[in-house]
Amino acid sequence: MSLRALSVIGRSALLGTLVLGLGGCSWLGFGSEPEAPNTQILRQNNDGQAGMNAAARPAGTVTVNAFLWRAALDTVTFMPLVQADPYGGVILTDWYSPPATPSERFKVNLYILDAALRADGVRATVFRQELKNGVWIDAPVTAETGTQLEDTILTRARQLRQQSAAPAN
Repeated sequence: MSLRALSVIGRSALLGTLVLGLGGCSWLGFGSEPEAPNTQILRQNNDGQAGMNAAARPAGTVTVNAFLWRAALDTVTFMPLVQADPYGGVILTDWYSPPATPSERFKVNLYILDAALRADGVRATVFRQELKNGVWIDAPVTAETGTQLEDTILTRARQLRQQSAAPAN
């Protein structure tokens, strides 16, 4: 093949690539179809915000009870926190080994479920592990442990509410 034939083939290949590549760009308007109108139906949530879940709420909108939130943080303040999301009402701790028993450790997940100070407004899940032969093994936790933690948080939340309602001297 001659150089002239290779040059023509090369230019044709380059031109074809450009046409195909740019043909898919929407800013040129080639082959673009008008978008269908949004026909999604927004449903009203319990709190009156249409179509929003906790992740989509605007910043500054608190959906959990402030007393339960503060009480939950106060209750697990001795444990290292992994996550504390005041808008979603989630508090996750990291593993904590009590100084008295270094061969066992605990982890707590707390969920504030309501904007009202109610007995069912907090849920606690406790995990426990024991160190055996250098390996942490999951160990059972009684259901009462989570319930006791929830009761402690509720008691502290009631105290905080009473303190806030008390007149300042």
